[in-house]
Amino acid sequence: MTDTINALSNRIRSKDSLDASLLWGLIALGITGVIMIYSATRQALIDAEYNPHYYLERQSIFVILGIVVMYGISLIDYRRLEIVATPLYVSGLLGLAGVFVLGSSSLGAQRWFNLGLFQVQPSEFTVLFLVIAVATYCERRPEGLKLYDVWRLLFMAALPLMMIVIQPDLGTSIIIVITIGAMLVVAGVPPRFMSALAVLGTVGLVLAAYFSVLQKYQIERFTSFLNQNSSTANSQLQALIYQVNNAKSAIGSGGLHGSGFFQGLQTVLGYVPEQRTDFIFTAIGEQLGFIGSVLIISLLAFVAYRMFRIGRNSKDIMGRTLVLGIFVFFSFSCFENIGMTMGIMPMTGIPLPLLSYGGSSALVFFAAGGVVLSVSRRSGS
Repeated sequence: MTDTINALSNRIRSKDSLDASLLWGLIALGITGVIMIYSATRQALIDAEYNPHYYLERQSIFVILGIVVMYGISLIDYRRLEIVATPLYVSGLLGLAGVFVLGSSSLGAQRWFNLGLFQVQPSEFTVLFLVIAVATYCERRPEGLKLYDVWRLLFMAALPLMMIVIQPDLGTSIIIVITIGAMLVVAGVPPRFMSALAVLGTVGLVLAAYFSVLQKYQIERFTSFLNQNSSTANSQLQALIYQVNNAKSAIGSGGLHGSGFFQGLQTVLGYVPEQRTDFIFTAIGEQLGFIGSVLIISLLAFVAYRMFRIGRNSKDIMGRTLVLGIFVFFSFSCFENIGMTMGIMPMTGIPLPLLSYGGSSALVFFAAGGVVLSVSRRSGS
């Protein structure tokens, strides 16, 4: 009887320790994303005589499903993820391999499974699966990672990385490199070894470009932000420069207070390509202005801070590496996407977490949030 009461008390305390501020922060981002996607797509759909609520309805479904998934995962002890880490990792590899056979292509990339009503992008799920697999491996090495372990982890990351590069999906590839690198640092890999890996990675990138593993257009897309005033660029690079310049114009035209929802010349006339996905921040900047943009960035920063705090306070290596890996995944995605729209970062196609349109992205970041919340329940952060 006493044991039952103690178990129930521990369960209640565990639920009480859930980080409610992170939970509501993630939900607020999802709802804000739905509103901004609607405001960025409504007029274009009306002009094309389509259902103006098409993207609103689809993203709302993804967000609601994502919130359910997030809360469900938060109820599970994150240490139980050790049981499914290997199956998740293998399923990620199979998904990446399958996309070359059964996947659909768009804009020169083959990254999606077309399931009729929606598309699934395996590479986005693979990032989270890889984070879980690496954290689980580190947990099984409580005495610390040896050199052999580091090479095994690098091989583990290299398999999905190579397939994602071939798709091609340079943005997700960069996220994997940065996230896994940060997790190795958290796991205690010496800085000198990480420096050597950075040098090897740089050499590998140069060789990949030299031997045409990376295509010319990929390199141009990655370096276009360095040549924004070029007058001698080829047509493809000029198109990228044009897109970035329009993005900056849209953000700048919002001024201090913004033009208001469903307003703004750049958004209404569709001057910014892919605005609902990669360039959703341009709709935020134009319609909500500097004040609204700062508030959105502050919300993103708050969510990232809560993740970092939970990871730092975690009581075991798995919780710490797991959450800090997700923190880097989330934070770098935010920094890269917003920086890309402002012309200070490369154009990599990384979505803005929970704000950009996309079912795969929304589900992945809500699921990742659920993992962090699960750690918070059991660490009292």
